[in-house]
Amino acid sequence: MAEIILDHHQLKQRLDQLKIQNKKIVFTNGCFDLLHVGHVRYLQAAKALGDILVLALNSDDSVRRLKGTQRPLLLLQDRIGILSAFRMVDFLTAFEENTVENLLLKLQPDIHAKGTDYTVDNVPEHQIVKSFGGAIAIVGDPKNHATKNLIQEILEKYGSKSN
Repeated sequence: MAEIILDHHQLKQRLDQLKIQNKKIVFTNGCFDLLHVGHVRYLQAAKALGDILVLALNSDDSVRRLKGTQRPLLLLQDRIGILSAFRMVDFLTAFEENTVENLLLKLQPDIHAKGTDYTVDNVPEHQIVKSFGGAIAIVGDPKNHATKNLIQEILEKYGSKSN
């Protein structure tokens, strides 16, 4: 079960202790609004890159700015509750910004993992990660699983039914 640390200062302290023990820190982030198999495979692949996996979740306001006013479907506390049960996730935190640049600068993980909808060169935080000597890794399934597609499928199957 993941340790939930929303405070970035506390998380940095914990990660600094783990770095002293030569633990490889992998960092990933996202909305994780409506979980699907692509999320699970992505987190498994990210965890396989190192010893410690930190998952940073977009806050509810951040999800709305990125995905639209109808999102998130699951509020941050619910997303944290679900993802904290995933054994591959060691630490969970949240962030308010649209990108995790500031958090990456603070934590300076060894690896920043992103999904296959990116390339190493077009990850928004690419330059930030390079600035502190970190690496970018592209992990997970091909991007053929998407929350917006799952929402659309649910609406098509159940939208007009009252169950």
